[in-house]
This record gives sequence, structure tokens and C-alpha cells, in this order.
Amino acid sequence: MSSVPFETQRAALADVVAIPVTPFAEDGSVDQDTHRALLRRLLDGGIRTLTPNGNTGEFYALTPEERRLVTESTVAEAGGRAVVLVGVGHDLPTAVASARHARDLGAGMVMVHQPVHPYVSAAGWVDYHRAIAESVPELGVVPYIRNDRLPGARLAELADHCPNVIGVKYAVPDAVRFAGFARDAGLDRFVWVAGLAEPYAPSYFSAGATGFTSGLVNVAPAVPLNMIEALRSGDHPAAMKIWEQIRRFEELRAAHGSADNVTVVKEALAALGLCRRDVRPPSRPLPEDERAEVAAIAAGWSL
Repeated sequence: MSSVPFETQRAALADVVAIPVTPFAEDGSVDQDTHRALLRRLLDGGIRTLTPNGNTGEFYALTPEERRLVTESTVAEAGGRAVVLVGVGHDLPTAVASARHARDLGAGMVMVHQPVHPYVSAAGWVDYHRAIAESVPELGVVPYIRNDRLPGARLAELADHCPNVIGVKYAVPDAVRFAGFARDAGLDRFVWVAGLAEPYAPSYFSAGATGFTSGLVNVAPAVPLNMIEALRSGDHPAAMKIWEQIRRFEELRAAHGSADNVTVVKEALAALGLCRRDVRPPSRPLPEDERAEVAAIAAGWSL
């Protein structure tokens, strides 16, 4: 089947795929006004693809009601200015209900989080994604792959059943494995998104990715946009210059098995006066002695 009905969605994946934070109020609830303001800042900064309920949005720490709220706010704020890629997951009925909710609101796509289960078989992975994709044939579906044992042939098998599986957020930290997986699945069949953000974007683009995710975008929308322009024009030295700029920030996020991945982003936003630094367990607020470094980095970007 042709991918023409999903042309807009495919184009939106071949871009900076922003993963907005979910800001919390002092009482611990989702701060809706601040959330909308942060989304407007992304849109005004030129971002055209938004992923509510991604990992930088603390997907696994939100209640079902909060996930719906975040989706509703994002679709409403995006209006016609951005394509919305809604994160869905957990057990199958929950994922299907979330996907249908996204469809009913007018979102264009869903991203299916890697199933969190101690026993994931490759065939069961296909069954899980197939059930979700078949429940919303009108939406583009993007598997979020963090499983380094999944063969590319299984993704091809999924798309044979579900032509609405149009893109892949690939987040295995191995550029060689990505290159092989993409070719085994079908390099031209899917839009390949580097799912480990800016640090991996240059190497993944060289192997066939055309978009990348970003949490840093919450702090400085221009930085990832400059990187993707360099990558699109084949200016690898320019892309690596930006890579050097963001290296320390991303190292802080990746330290200790990415323990402070969201924390560092929210700390930078707090330093800029844009939202509270609060994150939910099992994340933690940044220790006092590390806050100044994050603030200094954020201040440098905002100049």
C-alpha cells in the first residue's frame, strides 16, 4: 500500500521530534498553564512535531487521567501549527484506549513505548504493536524500539500487516546495530528517527535516520533546529560543532544510567524561570552542587 495518506506524518518525523516536559505545580499536580506556555514557546521557536507522553514528559510517572490531560492540552495548543505524536503504552487495553483517545482528539500519530515487561518475545512484540496499530488505522504508528534483540525482519512483518506503521523511533545506543536493523526492516519503507536525541543524531543520520528526538529542545529550541539543518545539508563539521556545545548537558542527563535525564532538563528550565524543577519518583531533583553547572549551560544557550 502507498504511504501517500501519511505524507504529512512522515514529513513530521523527518524533523526535530520534540519531547515536551510535563511541569508540576507546587501541590504536585500537572501545572496546565505552565504546560501550555512551554508548548507555545516550542511552537514559537519553530518546532513542528510534538510528543506528549514521551519519556522526557515522565510518561511512566503520570496517572491515566494526567496522560489524557497532557494529550488534550498538546493537541489544543498545537492547533494547525504542529503534528502531534502521542505516546501510548502499558497494558494492551490501556494502549489501545490511549491511541483511540488521541485519534478522537485529532492527533496525527501515536508512538508506542517499548513494552515494559520482563518477558518480551519478538513475536509478542509484533502482536502488541499490531493490536494497537489495527485499532487506529487512520493514525500513523511509530514503534519506540529500545530492545537490542529485536530483528529488523520483525518490524517488516508488522508493517506487512499494518501499513500505518510508517516510522520508527530507534533508541538502541549502537549506530552499527541501527544501520543493520534499518536495512533489514527496509530503509526506505519507514522514516527513521534517532531516538537517543542529539548525541546520537550525527552517527544515526550517516546510517539513514532523517529525524531525531530532543528533550534539550525544551530549553533551547534553536539548538536542535540548527543541528538538523546542518545534518540535512550534509555539513557534518557544523553538526559536530553543535554536538560539542551540547555535550556536557547531555552527559549530565545520561550519567548513572540516565538517572537525571528529565531532572537536568527541568533544572535548566527552572534556572531560566520557565517552570518548577520538580520531578516525580523514581526520578529525583538535582543535588544543590550540580544545579549551578546546569544553570550556566542554559544561560549560555539563551544568549
